[in-house]
Formats: sequence, C-alpha cells, structure tokens
Amino acid sequence: MARYNRFADGIFDGALSRRDLLRLSAAGVLGGCWSGWLAPLASQAATDSRRRGSCILLWMNGGPSQMDTFDLKPGNPNGGLFKEIATSVPGIRISEHLPQLARLMDHVAIIRSMSTKEGDHARATRFVRTGYRPVGPVEYPTFGSLVAKELGRDDAELPNFVSIAPYRAIAPSAFAPGFLGPQYAPLIVGETAPTNNAGNNDGDDNAKSGDDGLQVADLAPPAAVTTATSQARVKLLDSLNTRFSAGRHQRPVAGHVTAYQQAVRLMRSGAAGAFKLDDEPAALRDAYGRNRFGQSCLLARRLVERGVPFVEVTLGGITSNGLGWDTHADNFDGVRQLSEVLDPAWSTLMTDLKSRGLLYSTLIVWMGEFGRTPKINDNAGRDHYPQAWSTVLAGGGIKGGQVIGRTSADGSEVEDRAVSVPDLLATVCTALGIDPMKQNDSNIGRPIRIVDPKAQPIREILSKVT
Repeated sequence: MARYNRFADGIFDGALSRRDLLRLSAAGVLGGCWSGWLAPLASQAATDSRRRGSCILLWMNGGPSQMDTFDLKPGNPNGGLFKEIATSVPGIRISEHLPQLARLMDHVAIIRSMSTKEGDHARATRFVRTGYRPVGPVEYPTFGSLVAKELGRDDAELPNFVSIAPYRAIAPSAFAPGFLGPQYAPLIVGETAPTNNAGNNDGDDNAKSGDDGLQVADLAPPAAVTTATSQARVKLLDSLNTRFSAGRHQRPVAGHVTAYQQAVRLMRSGAAGAFKLDDEPAALRDAYGRNRFGQSCLLARRLVERGVPFVEVTLGGITSNGLGWDTHADNFDGVRQLSEVLDPAWSTLMTDLKSRGLLYSTLIVWMGEFGRTPKINDNAGRDHYPQAWSTVLAGGGIKGGQVIGRTSADGSEVEDRAVSVPDLLATVCTALGIDPMKQNDSNIGRPIRIVDPKAQPIREILSKVT
C-alpha cells in the first residue's frame, strides 16, 4: 500500500492541530465543527477508496521572479528590495510578502534549480505545459488533458479538466488537448481577454471582486423553452449525431460527440452547483480573497472536492496586463501586489483542503513559464530568465518541508541538482500515480510518452513508495 506524506500520516487521524482549528475558525471554515462532526468527516474523505488523486495548477502567467518569492539573495546586489522571513521549517526562508504560506512550509517543497533554454513567452509556455519543445508537426497536449485522460471518468458529471481565468492569447495551443482530441479539452471559465489597442482589458482581472465571470454560461435553456421542448431538441440532436457518426471513426467526430454528451450531462445534473460560490461562508470567501484569483482558488477546491482530477487557476495581471508576472519594469511593486493576492488564496486553499481531508490526495503545483533575471535592469525590472528559476509542489504525494537544488550566490546559475521540465512533470505524474512513460498515439501516428523518456522524477520529493 502506498505511503503518503507525513502530513497525511500525522494529520489525517481524525484530528487537527490547535493552530489549524484557530485559523479555520477565524476564517469561518469550521462553523459548527466544535460539536465533533468535522474531524470524522475529514477522516472519511481522506480514506475513501473511491477517490482518485487531483491536481491544482496555480499558473503564474508571465514568469514569476524567483529572486523575489522563493529564492531570495539577501546581501547580494541582485537581491532587490524584499526581505526574507523564517518559515515553519527551520532553515527555509521565503519572501516577506508570503507570510501565510510560510506557516505551511512543512507541507511545501521548493524546487530552486529549474533550468531550461526557452526564454520566449509562447515557446516557454508550450514547453512547460506539455513537456515537449514546440517543434515539428506533433500537436502535444497540455498537461491537464493528459491528467484528465488518465484520472478522469467518462461518465463524470463535471468535466475532468477545468481551466479558470486563463490568458491564452500568447500561446493558445499550450492550453489545448492536442492529439488527445477535444474530449480532453478543458472547460474554460472566466477567460482573461487580451488587452485591446486602447490599453484596456475587456475581461475581468484579479483586482476585481466577487465571482463575476466564474459561472458556466448557457447551462439553462432560455425561459421561453419548456423542459419538454429542450429534451426533444436534445433527442433530435442525438439522432443526427448518431447518423453522422455512423461509419466515421475519426478522432474529431468522436471528440465532438463526447464533448456534446458531457455538456448535456452537466446541464441535466446538479453538478453545476459546484460553481455557486455563494454557498460558501462569507468569512471563508474573505479568507481566500475577494478577487478573481482568490475566488478561483475557492472554486478549484469545490471542483476537486467533487472529483475533478485537474483544475488550473491563472494569476495574471492585477491590472489589465494578462502577463502580470512579466515584470520588465517596476518589478518590486508588481511582485508585491501579486504576492499579496497569491498568499491568502494559496494558503487558505491548502488549509481548506486539509480541513476536509483532501490535501493528501490533491497535489498543488505553482509555476510559470520561466523565471526572471537576477540582475535588475534600468527600469527597476527583471527580464526573462530560463537558466535558473523556481517551482513549488505541495500536498498529495509530496514530502514537504524541503528545498531541492541550489543556485549561486548571485542567482545566475544552478549549482546543485538541476531539474528539467520533463523531470518536473515526471515528478508530478508519479505523485499522482500516473506512469510518465505511458504512450499515446499522436496526430501523426507516432506513439508519444506522457513525459520525455529521458526524464527522471525527483525521488526525494515524493512521499509515495514508487
């Protein structure tokens, strides 16, 4: 039987620590739990053999600065303006603007030695989200589609892959199912629109409050259409699809029919209630943050709670810039604002999952497409830098409270334990119980492994026996 991380072994025994109880009570999570119902409920959820693993990707669009988040260099000219703070794990220190996450560091593993060669937004985004460089005719699927295929269920009422507030304008194919087909495409919720010529963003951004735009559109028929009429129309469309599909076994046809069936199933079920954030206590919504990213993280919890295997939440611009972490100018003000949105949302997500017995089976991945230059430019900014940067893993299948790799004193190069993108994705696969060497047939008929066969999972970061 697989061994889970020490968090699961030590916490999910039907009890929460005093600190957890106080934190959750203050956030309004516990409600009436003092009567004793929450701990047994969490324990039951944690040990439910029917539950499969889930992954929440916190996607930092634009490439976050490792030097100002998880790999600070105090005392070095490249270090910048931010101070380090201690965390719950002695010796691990992170940005002063991530204080709530610092208290959860015993469940978090930082990888400070990512090293790649793609410094262009579009190419780098495709690379880190698929595991393969964008060359040749192969249409590589985004990683969420791969997880949905491996861990999802064909009869699920909710989609097996949901992408919340993505900014796809730079690299649309990096968010697509590629050769897996449209049945593994994500349900897009609250997409961030590109900036128009007037410098405005037509979509909602992370500075806006509430859950506007986080609903699934067109789930209910128009008021003038009766239930009987709606059902008759669906029956007619089923008949037309069946006739058209007869003798046509191409992947696009099958994908269209499957996607259509999934949409109808969602419309007819009560599963769409997952998107009703008003069902949550106001204090809990406040704890996540009354902004687009905070409420998206809350929605992610509601989705994995209902069995969705892969959810991604994008933190892009605080203003109208969808590439908010692309801090070529005013880096420190930008990263501070983004961190102040990220910290409460991420930490509350982890604590909320933990209180429900779900963190042991939910892997959280924090990453962008690359890092930022150690050297500060003339505009008080940091430019693209793929040579040495950071990612973070937490939760299910991960041994927290550790740092993997080391960069030089000035942050310019990896000095120990370089980690490639395929290594990272192989680690994520293994933590989720997916064989990274499994093959899928590509659009050109060539079998492609989920992760490059040269990849090596970071064994010391994994808590399951593999």
